[in-house]
Amino acid sequence: MTNYTLQASREWWSQRWLELLDSYRFKKRLERGRNYARQGNVLSIEFESAKVLAKVQGSEREPYTVSLSLDSFSDEEWGYVVETMSQKAIFAAKLLAGEMPQNIEEVFSANGISLFPFTLSDVHSRCSCPDKANPCKHIAAVYYQLGDRFSEDPFVLFQLRGRTKEQIISNLRQLRSANIEATTDQIPDDKKFVSQTQYSLNLESFWQYHEPLESSLVVIAPSTSETVLDVLGAIPLAKEEENLASLTAADLAMKYLDTVYKDVSQKSFLAAMNVGGN
Repeated sequence: MTNYTLQASREWWSQRWLELLDSYRFKKRLERGRNYARQGNVLSIEFESAKVLAKVQGSEREPYTVSLSLDSFSDEEWGYVVETMSQKAIFAAKLLAGEMPQNIEEVFSANGISLFPFTLSDVHSRCSCPDKANPCKHIAAVYYQLGDRFSEDPFVLFQLRGRTKEQIISNLRQLRSANIEATTDQIPDDKKFVSQTQYSLNLESFWQYHEPLESSLVVIAPSTSETVLDVLGAIPLAKEEENLASLTAADLAMKYLDTVYKDVSQKSFLAAMNVGGN
């Protein structure tokens, strides 16, 4: 399997891009481009605003210049999209963490637009080679190479539609701040301090959460090799003068606690995964 095929099997956005290529009826043109991509003929891919600029080595000495672009969304359309993102906690949380939400397309479709192009005819492409066919093998090679780029940075899709990752995150933060201020403004001034103080001092319920957790935010994983005991260091117990050559009391205690900690950690992981438990 090729690199972009392996990556596409892991990331849904790359898979969608490859499905778009597979839907193209002139398979031989794309096949030649795929071979070019495999052979490393795509020398560079850069982004100039919302346009992709690439250099592809062909049969001539000088590489050909390829440009690709999608129709950018208007400021109004992006405004609706970002507003919808900010209203969905899971989308906002993942985007602000630099991750692409799984169902991000729902946000765009809810506003009557599509993040992905429907067909290759929606992708505007040009090549400096003399081949009049579009896509030529140089353009097709860039198509496949973009599958790798999408795997490395899915926010490239946003950029092709007219907004960078930094712009999206900045707009989200502004909306979240505005929503917080609007909510605060609805609280009477004489109760703001009391409310904030009660919240900050409500230690009994600080670690409690009674709402169902969003499944996509919960990750169950076994403990790593480093435990809290490694972070805390040795227990400061007094040393026994006559036993300096062997294990000290602190060493024995730490060894025992390490065994207990790992045993409890393993049982907790099995219980969380519902494996062989009660």
